[in-house]
Amino acid sequence: MINSLSHPAIERNIAMELVRVTEAAAMAAARHLGRGDKNMVDGAAVNAMRNVLGFVRMDGIVVIGEGEKDEAPMLYIGERIGDGSDPKVDIAVDPVDGTTLTARGLPGAISVVALSARGTMHCPRHFVYMDKIVTGAEARDCIDINAPVAENLKNIAQAKKKNISEVTVVVLDRPRHARLLEDIRSAGARVKLISDGDVSASIEAALPDREIDVLMGIGGTPEGVLAAAAIRCIGGGIQCKAWPRDDKERDAALAKGEDLEKVYRAGDMVAGDDVFFAASGVSSGELLKGVHYFSGGAHTQSIAMRCRSGTVRWIDSRHNFQRLDKLSFRETY
Repeated sequence: MINSLSHPAIERNIAMELVRVTEAAAMAAARHLGRGDKNMVDGAAVNAMRNVLGFVRMDGIVVIGEGEKDEAPMLYIGERIGDGSDPKVDIAVDPVDGTTLTARGLPGAISVVALSARGTMHCPRHFVYMDKIVTGAEARDCIDINAPVAENLKNIAQAKKKNISEVTVVVLDRPRHARLLEDIRSAGARVKLISDGDVSASIEAALPDREIDVLMGIGGTPEGVLAAAAIRCIGGGIQCKAWPRDDKERDAALAKGEDLEKVYRAGDMVAGDDVFFAASGVSSGELLKGVHYFSGGAHTQSIAMRCRSGTVRWIDSRHNFQRLDKLSFRETY
């Protein structure tokens, strides 16, 4: 687990302020729903998210963002963000987890921000992808990413007091998961395939009393860290291992001293108790409803989490564009 720096506890619930950030990004992105241009979706969300983050009372550093500075003019890794006042924090952002979903008018896209005390967020950058397993609190001590799929499913079913045939596994629909799908089906579990959006799916797997019992498979490394932040708040379990795409990526990681067998748990990626998470729906999915526009405004649905209290809030908001247009951006959203 990461050794957190010495710092005072963050007393205010910044997650509630982060909801304003994800709401702004979601409403900006949703205007381009189904228009076929994922770059337009991402650009609109990045602009809105960056603007609102700039007014949050914090001294933030982007740990997970849109890439390096030369590639991203805003929300790049290392960018200082907020108004410069305490608390000092690390920030992970995904303005739209599911840009392709949004561009194609498909369900399940969300806007996401996670925040933790300075020095407590770690993203294994040498790997684009990680193998992951995520489940809820009942089964978090029963999973082992190094164990066979059938063994994990048996243990999860027992922990949740279900038959394996009643366990639902969510998996990204990718050719690389052909063997995984065979193993899940051979074990007798149910499968739910998704085209994108494994942050949302990870949260669904960790929340109690949801359709999904476990997420398995290979997905993005930054998304794994964002999911870990949410899971620190919810209390579920996540384990991840590096998944090099080829020998070149593997050799480069080994040359830098990376341990390819290391199992990353939630606390290894986001440590300490001062962890906050917020997400808003862009297009309606299992976790959150998407943006719904009406004459002169919009409805949004969001989720806000705080690790220290373990509180998870669903927030339904009604936005009046006429009134918002009269306010400074500081007060908007």
